[in-house]
Amino acid sequence: MKIGELAKQTGVSIRMLRYYEAEGLLNPQRTASGYRDYDAAEVRTVNRIKLLGSAGMILATIRQFLPCIRGEGPVFEPCDELRTTLREQIRRVEDSAAKLAESRAVLQSFLAEIEAP
Repeated sequence: MKIGELAKQTGVSIRMLRYYEAEGLLNPQRTASGYRDYDAAEVRTVNRIKLLGSAGMILATIRQFLPCIRGEGPVFEPCDELRTTLREQIRRVEDSAAKLAESRAVLQSFLAEIEAP
């Protein structure tokens, strides 16, 4: 399939798909005329990138995870590097959640101050 069809199937822009390719996350075949030719493997890869991205991972981290996925779903081969990376990602999410909770508390105090009689 061509890049436009991959974009349509995955909901990822053509520009982002080209970026994924430039970053080494996608490696489509090329037709004789030089067009990118994607197959079902690239659809799975893009969907996995989206899944990992929705967990807050940056592309450098996603690049580490992609080779560890086995099968059709997000099942990972266990390895120490993956465990370390997952622990770091969880710590980052926890830090972000704590900062958001602090921001929420500040906003609530502002609102309470405004609504006080």
